[in-house]
Amino acid sequence: MSDDYVWSAVQDAPVRELFPGIRARMLWNGENGAKAAVLEMDPGSRWQGIDVHEPGPEEVYVISGVFNDGERDYPAGTFIHAPAGSSHIPQTTTGCTLFLFYPEG
Repeated sequence: MSDDYVWSAVQDAPVRELFPGIRARMLWNGENGAKAAVLEMDPGSRWQGIDVHEPGPEEVYVISGVFNDGERDYPAGTFIHAPAGSSHIPQTTTGCTLFLFYPEG
């Protein structure tokens, strides 16, 4: 195994509440603003305002529950690529857990 490996356990990652019922757990911060996180959304929670993807894209994998981007539902097992400059309003009626990756910040 390489000494360059970086690992993080979700349960040990620092938690930051972004909005009521929406928490981010940062797993990794890389170069050029790249980062990986787990986002936990309680049932009935909704992002306040519009989530705009700048400067780069956002990659989302729905780990559990059902995520809604303001237009459609994405059940567990769904992968979403949101290109740079795109936007949505993250929300959930059931609650969900997402893996987020930002390759460019």
